[in-house]
Amino acid sequence: MATKNFDESLIIGSGGFGKVYKGNIIHGSSIVVVAIKRLDSVSNQGASEFWIEVEMLSMLRHCNLVSFIGYCNYEKEMILVYEYMHNGTLDDHLHKFNTPLSWLQRLNICVGAGRGLHYLHTGTGIHYGVIHRDVKSSNILLHESWTSKISDFGLSKVCPTNQPSTHVNTRIKGTFGYLDPNYYATGRLTRKSDVYAFGVVLLEVLCRKRAVDGSLDEEQWSLATWAQDSIKEGNLKHIIDPYIKGEISPNCLKEFVRVAKRCLHNNPKRRPTMAEIVVSLESLQVLQEKFSNLMQPEGRTLFGRLVDMIPFPFNEENSGQNSEKDKPRCCSGLDYDDEV
Repeated sequence: MATKNFDESLIIGSGGFGKVYKGNIIHGSSIVVVAIKRLDSVSNQGASEFWIEVEMLSMLRHCNLVSFIGYCNYEKEMILVYEYMHNGTLDDHLHKFNTPLSWLQRLNICVGAGRGLHYLHTGTGIHYGVIHRDVKSSNILLHESWTSKISDFGLSKVCPTNQPSTHVNTRIKGTFGYLDPNYYATGRLTRKSDVYAFGVVLLEVLCRKRAVDGSLDEEQWSLATWAQDSIKEGNLKHIIDPYIKGEISPNCLKEFVRVAKRCLHNNPKRRPTMAEIVVSLESLQVLQEKFSNLMQPEGRTLFGRLVDMIPFPFNEENSGQNSEKDKPRCCSGLDYDDEV
């Protein structure tokens, strides 16, 4: 059997629907590695979510959406089969493995996920648009090439594409920390609810903090609230993941934070569309790539290379006497203007 009779050692994830297993299936003359999601008998999701996902994934095709291979509905078993994503989820790498993702890698992941959501919302190639309703870092899967793909459509809703402000009245479903406050208060689900959740993901990528973390002080439980308050107070430089702080272009950082803030606007109508977000993030990719190239040794100016030869420590960890003001600008990390 593909999963050795659902061997516990093959579990690669779990969610509201059930456990996800790594398995092998025969496809033509070759064996293909797949991800197999099995409905748990005690799950609060069931047949409706199963068939929603089958329907959605059967009509959606995009390089930034997880590929659907097939399903099984036999007796009490309800199983979904997807392409296997070698690098797991964005959540894994940010919060479990502490993977040293560069800022440019993180930007690329955000752009890919944004393109997938834009495709869903506009209904390109299909008759209707789709509101995902559960956008979060654990539903952004990563291919072995680090291409990001949106997954898990069990809570998704179809909506007309010719009416941008169209809403769907639904029971409140989603994940706390990513849940649009306006949707929570009114029950009116729109594409802008996905935009809000995507804004939380952007902050998650920048800060490497969970959307909700009850282990922190009360004022830091909600990433969206804490980050926005920190930005208003002029503490932008203090919320960035220390690992990437020295490699972000100051202009890229400020624009990235502006995009995230717009996504989180209290008024859904003031939030950007996913198309606008993707255009902004793509421009930041270009900006960051140019900045990164300039920071490489081969791209440095003669003056910059000469500074590297000066025999005094630039790293505070190597010198207890060295302060920020003693460090050359080109080598000491970046000064970020906190006004956003």
